[in-house]
Amino acid sequence: MSRPRLNSAQRRGLLGSALLGLVVIAVVGAYYLWGEAWQARILYATFVNLLVVVGLQVFMGNANITSFAHAAFMGIAAYTAAICVTPAAMKAVSLPDAPWGLNAFELSPLASAALAVLITGVLGLLTGLFMARLNGVGMTIFSIAILVIVHSIFLHRTDIFKGNQALFGIPKILDLPQLTLMVVAAIFLARLFRESRTGLMLRAAADDEVGARAMGVDVFRVRLVAWVASTLFFAAAGIAYAFHLGTISARPFYFNFVFLTVAMLILGGLRSVSGAVFGTLLISIGLEAVRWLETGPVLAGVKLPELLGLSGLALGGVIVAVMAFLPNGLMGNREIDDLVLRRRNGG
Repeated sequence: MSRPRLNSAQRRGLLGSALLGLVVIAVVGAYYLWGEAWQARILYATFVNLLVVVGLQVFMGNANITSFAHAAFMGIAAYTAAICVTPAAMKAVSLPDAPWGLNAFELSPLASAALAVLITGVLGLLTGLFMARLNGVGMTIFSIAILVIVHSIFLHRTDIFKGNQALFGIPKILDLPQLTLMVVAAIFLARLFRESRTGLMLRAAADDEVGARAMGVDVFRVRLVAWVASTLFFAAAGIAYAFHLGTISARPFYFNFVFLTVAMLILGGLRSVSGAVFGTLLISIGLEAVRWLETGPVLAGVKLPELLGLSGLALGGVIVAVMAFLPNGLMGNREIDDLVLRRRNGG
């Protein structure tokens, strides 16, 4: 029985994924060669964001539909993995009033991660059954509703999620090398999805839904597949987040994080996996520079004033500027392999 062969677009996708993987590995290599210990935490957070933004591209980029629910799914996975993996003795202190015996058991890291992915995927499927039937603004509003509902549960079910207080005692399981492998794998999966038959039909429906339906595209099915697939990327990000910090709270899984990651995708380009990678790296580096300026550093012998809130202003400025001058982002519809092959061919 012959194996199915990759088409030319999928082969190009593998090349582009490999090139992006090299970019990610080069960033990690630069840190190990010249970075300082405190920068490891920043790089880890950047890669967690990168998992989220690549997952956003799987749905938003291919379906061309804005969604703000990703922080909710990331939070669900993070709390599930954290509650399952934290030792029972520690949960007796951090979650003394937890119902259903949640503070009386503990699972291995692998089982905890698998359960987190399963629960997130099932919730993704259930919400996707409604999401995929909507269009335009309706889908965006529905995604906001998911975010608000989940965040409200995080805040008010303090017996399980601790609200704005920290759930502590989570063992540190993942570090930068393991997360780097997760990011590279996510890039390959996202690009292969983009070039797959489902990804192609989804992009066709995004460009001309009526025409795509006339050609036999099941728009509901391809949107549902992309929605559920994207939630699995968010689950991976939530697990990576919980398995490294040792403590989590509800605060990060809300609008500030949503706007940050959406800005990363907008800057790089919605329709491109390469754009998701470059947008995340550029904004992460830029925000660190802005946060340094916020503290009022001494520059060329001149003490600059403290500019608290400058990072939020800069992030908003990036979104406005890109939407005004680069509505398709830095990469547009292009991938890194398009640029490399065009230059090689003298284009």
